[in-house]
Amino acid sequence: MTAPAPAPAKPVALILWRLLSMLYDLFPVLALWMVAGAVFAVGYTLAGHDSHENIRPFSALQWLLWLVCWVITGVYSTVSWRRGGQTLGMRPWRLRVVGSGEQAPEWKALWIRYAVGTLSLAAAGLGFWWAWFDRDRLTWHDRASATRTLRLPKRKK
Repeated sequence: MTAPAPAPAKPVALILWRLLSMLYDLFPVLALWMVAGAVFAVGYTLAGHDSHENIRPFSALQWLLWLVCWVITGVYSTVSWRRGGQTLGMRPWRLRVVGSGEQAPEWKALWIRYAVGTLSLAAAGLGFWWAWFDRDRLTWHDRASATRTLRLPKRKK
């Protein structure tokens, strides 16, 4: 008679690794935001405004700049996840986004993941902290997009 198989271990929540990867990703994203801001500032000046005048806070142009920055960040994230499953910030922590069957997720799933992830962060990270209580250790954006974040094993030297 064979011994029963051990119960599968509960997956790790990966919250710390995810937060550290987002901190790393902040640097390339900030660089992209600076380029977008510079383009808006040059366009604002060429539109006849004083070169020492800033775009007014809460104006339509300022909201458009924030929207452009959100889309730029989304393009950076979704293209990275689709091409290799990782952003630059996920590589040092060996994290990878996968779809069902550990295949590369579809574009729609990745954009859903990004949008719900944005809402998770806007809600003080509640969607991320949820992974500690979820039976499969998935965040809100993992569940909404049918994707998951895996921690890859260390490479053997």
